Amino acid sequence: MPLDAQDGAKALQLMTARFNQREWRKKIEKTLSLPPSGMQDELQRKIFLHLKLNLQAYKSRRADPPSWIVGGFATQEVIDRVRYNPKVIDSSLTKDEVEFLGVDPGEEINEGWWEEMLVKWFEEPEEDLVETDVQAQEEEMPEGESQNADSPENMKGTHPISKEKL
Repeated sequence: MPLDAQDGAKALQLMTARFNQREWRKKIEKTLSLPPSGMQDELQRKIFLHLKLNLQAYKSRRADPPSWIVGGFATQEVIDRVRYNPKVIDSSLTKDEVEFLGVDPGEEINEGWWEEMLVKWFEEPEEDLVETDVQAQEEEMPEGESQNADSPENMKGTHPISKEKL
C-alpha cells in the first residue's frame, strides 16, 4: 500500500527540510527516484512530482540515469517558490496546504523510519495481486478456449512464430 497522508507529509517534510544535511542527501535522491504512485494522497503526489521534475539535473541525450540537485540554493529556491506560489503545482492549491514544506519532521524521523517508509512505498497486499492476476487471465481468455492453449501438446504441427497449423 502506498504511503498514507501522514507518512507522505513526513516524507515531503524530510525532503524539503533536511536537504542541506549531507547524511540525508543520498536518501533524498533515492526518494526522488521512486515512482509517484507510492503516495496515496493526490495533493502530496502532485507536490512530489513537482519536486521530482524541478530538482532533476539537466542531462544530455546520453542514456544516463537521472540525477537530482539536492542541497544548496537551487533546492531552496524550488521549495520557496512552491511555498510562495502554490499555484505552480495546481491551481486549486493554497498556501495553507503547502506550509508544512521546509519544516523539519522531528526527531522520530531517522534512518529506521526512512527504511520503513521505503518498504511501505512499494508494499502491496499479496492476496490482492494474486486475485487480480487470476481475474485478468480469465478475462483475457475467450469462452471455450482452454487455459493450456499454448502448451506444447496443442502446438504440435504449428509454425513457431505464427502458430498456424501446417
